[in-house]
Amino acid sequence: MIGQTIAHYKVTTKLGAGGMGEVYRARDTKLNREVALKVLPDAYAQDAQRMARFQREAQVLASLNHSSIAAIYGLEEGSAARPPAGPGAGQVQVLVMELVEGPTLAERIAQSAIPIEEALPIARQIAEALEYAHEHGIIHRDLKPANIKLTTDGKVKVLDFGLAKALADESAVPDISASPTLSMAATRAGLILGTAAYMSPEQAKGHAVDRRADIWAFGAVLFEMLTGRRAFPGDDATEILASVIKSEPHWDSLPASMPPQFRKLLRRCLEKDIRRRLQAIGEARIHLEEVADTSGTDATGIPAAIPPMPAWQRRLPWAVAMVAVVAAVLLLWRPWEGPRVPPTAVRLNMELGADASLFTPFGAGAALSADGKRLAFVASAAGKPPQLYVRSLDQLKAAVLSGTEVSRNPFFSPDGEWIAFFAGGKLKKVSVQGGAVVTLCDAADDRGGSWGEGDRIVFAQIPRQGLSRVSAAGGTPEALTEVDRRLGETTHRWPQVLPGGKAVLFTAHSSGGNFDNATVVVMALDTKHRKTIHRGGTYPRYLPSGHLLYLHEGTLFAAPFDLNRLEMTGSPVPAVEGVVANSGNGGAQFAFSDTGTLVYSPGRSSGEGWQIDWLNGAGKLTSLRSAKGAYYNPRFSPDGTRLAVDVFDGKGSDVHVFDWKRDTLSRLTFAADYDGRSVWTPDSRWIAFASERIGGIQNIYWNRSDGTGEPQRLAESSNAQRPMSWHPSGKMLAFQEQSPQTNWDIMILPMAGDEKSGWKPGQPTAFLKSSFFESAPAFSPDGRWLAYASDETATFEVYVRPFPGAEGKWQISSGGGGLPTWSPNGKELFYRSLENKIMVSTYSVSGSSFRADKPRPWSEVQLQELGHNRNLDLHPDGKRFAVLRSAETQTEDKRDKVTVIQNFFEELRRIAPAGGKPRS
Repeated sequence: MIGQTIAHYKVTTKLGAGGMGEVYRARDTKLNREVALKVLPDAYAQDAQRMARFQREAQVLASLNHSSIAAIYGLEEGSAARPPAGPGAGQVQVLVMELVEGPTLAERIAQSAIPIEEALPIARQIAEALEYAHEHGIIHRDLKPANIKLTTDGKVKVLDFGLAKALADESAVPDISASPTLSMAATRAGLILGTAAYMSPEQAKGHAVDRRADIWAFGAVLFEMLTGRRAFPGDDATEILASVIKSEPHWDSLPASMPPQFRKLLRRCLEKDIRRRLQAIGEARIHLEEVADTSGTDATGIPAAIPPMPAWQRRLPWAVAMVAVVAAVLLLWRPWEGPRVPPTAVRLNMELGADASLFTPFGAGAALSADGKRLAFVASAAGKPPQLYVRSLDQLKAAVLSGTEVSRNPFFSPDGEWIAFFAGGKLKKVSVQGGAVVTLCDAADDRGGSWGEGDRIVFAQIPRQGLSRVSAAGGTPEALTEVDRRLGETTHRWPQVLPGGKAVLFTAHSSGGNFDNATVVVMALDTKHRKTIHRGGTYPRYLPSGHLLYLHEGTLFAAPFDLNRLEMTGSPVPAVEGVVANSGNGGAQFAFSDTGTLVYSPGRSSGEGWQIDWLNGAGKLTSLRSAKGAYYNPRFSPDGTRLAVDVFDGKGSDVHVFDWKRDTLSRLTFAADYDGRSVWTPDSRWIAFASERIGGIQNIYWNRSDGTGEPQRLAESSNAQRPMSWHPSGKMLAFQEQSPQTNWDIMILPMAGDEKSGWKPGQPTAFLKSSFFESAPAFSPDGRWLAYASDETATFEVYVRPFPGAEGKWQISSGGGGLPTWSPNGKELFYRSLENKIMVSTYSVSGSSFRADKPRPWSEVQLQELGHNRNLDLHPDGKRFAVLRSAETQTEDKRDKVTVIQNFFEELRRIAPAGGKPRS
């Protein structure tokens, strides 16, 4: 396998092999880092039921986040030739893991017994790793020196946590002759698991096990470290297991200098009676810390008896304590210094620590953990999609988190150990230490989230509805707030769960203006009672200083806020000017910690919009419409003379038609809330679009493209619908519909009957309905094929299927893609990459077979980030695109710095004291 590539991992070296698979060193070609690949045995990889179970277990194991536990990054499937199979390649399953450099503990013990002063920190770190895993309900089950790495900087990494259980075949019959690594199932009584020399008596007898089996193995490892010999030796598995069940270790081989309490701890770990064995590994950790810090104890670990002290000696500590108390009072009071002066706010510019630009089109691109020790941010490196980074603020460099491509709007868990974010139409989370990304639920086009107490996340699932709530463990979201149509509200977004978890703060927006004129609202979670806090601001945040912050026209305003009464107690005052924001969606670029630090991106508002440009294959940009605006979803008329585009003007979204030769923009629809995502009929006479004009749900309408007449409803549903592509015949419309059960599906709306298919005019029928997110269907020029995007591989890719129905499905994109667009020449299929660049694949058709060549970049120009909205369309001449490009990104420098204000809470207390006193 050396030299082969599995998924995007280039195998370079074989590191070893064992009962649970071969291990290779590999290069992650996407993230440019070294990893370890555990290639699972064929017996596992070819067992679908076992692999399904293993995948579930691996997701749990990947959630472990501890400095002494080697991380699991993911599970991949790929093709590779494996001896002794000979020529050809087969499918292999590989577990992608953190590559830990350094020898194993087994290799260190093989050199000599380990002195106590060296063994203590090793044992303590092993105990800490076990304690953390046990607290999370995970048992190692195969702890041994070969599964413990000693890094070059003196750290310990425990490998293969829980993998034996994850790989177990629950129907297997125990066979202890497979030792030294006995990888049978141990999830039920009667089955054996583990390596014989480190198995507990209950494991050796085939009984069910719990965390006390790990404590036994810990004792066996500790004994071997100190003596250089196994606690339970033997020539074969049977002899070893018999020794485990019946014999005692050679206690006299332990070092004579070993502290008595250390010896007692070891005996407690290797107690054969499980009820008398040490019950929690945390107790072992405490004993090890005491051994390292104390001396002068007897054989029981209790301090030896000391003769009584004289009375004056007994009184002396109390006298010293009284003097210390008086001194402390004087030191804190400092009457000679006058009133205490609060610390001054300190401003400084800080580099992100990554060669990337902060991603700022939506909510805050950066987030601070509550303790102020970590910064998480989404940034785009050159030629790459935005992805999530994390940086400890005592370090200079940030680390990219694998699997977080095309992410946005990050926020921390209350304990700072997880980062939630949005990507690919999903709400996800990842450990701050890296590892597997966990998908929590659907979030088609989010507008922010907040992780509250009780492990509940409040978030805006799509722009034009209320807030939702979901468990931080994942599940089906529940509706939390409902937009009040009587007040003209169209959206709730950018929530913050307030301390105590009893209320949520958020932005409510109506059709009366842009988000600088939005409303700050708070709602009690138990009663659902709402209260308007302030009108004329967005992105509200409560700070532990007792203040409310909100943004208005690029300035952060602050006001004292009573958390119990949920109301402001003073007038707002300007706190920070020049904060990057987006008045078009209400997002703002600032974050804070509970320790008093504020971080923000300085600059001007990015809500002024972007321009529409021509882009050709040589990468040349020329102006198509220079006037900036909040444009979305450009679509050319089939005759090429006009461009339909959605325009958000602060009051809502409407379809406009741009006659680009005359440079005139005419408004086609006049909705109170939302009209958009227009699609021309093949004769250029009609435009279909989504509208919320009735009932607040996006359904499909159409209108004459010259603006005459009134819009007519084409489809009616309680689910959101978006038109996407007309068949060349004009007899049917492909659209996508959001189902509560199956996510976004691809549907067909017949405009005329079809006897062969049984379709009836005006009655939608499903073309592709699954649990995945299918989007952007596009008919080929001859109408025989339908291209679309789907996240069935966890990343959105472009696929082609025959139309109206036949066998066959072909994946077009590689490494992610969406918005498929056919060339009129019948030879090329374009799509948008994850990096927001245009890719193209040449294709050919033979009968019912579709063959696509490897995609290549059509242009290196990066487009405006608009989520699932279109930011491009191909002109009917097939030679140029209309693209949406931000003028700001073309003229401004890379955003690789943020401004930090330390002691910000003290500044707020000075300028906005409780009671609304004037600023000083």
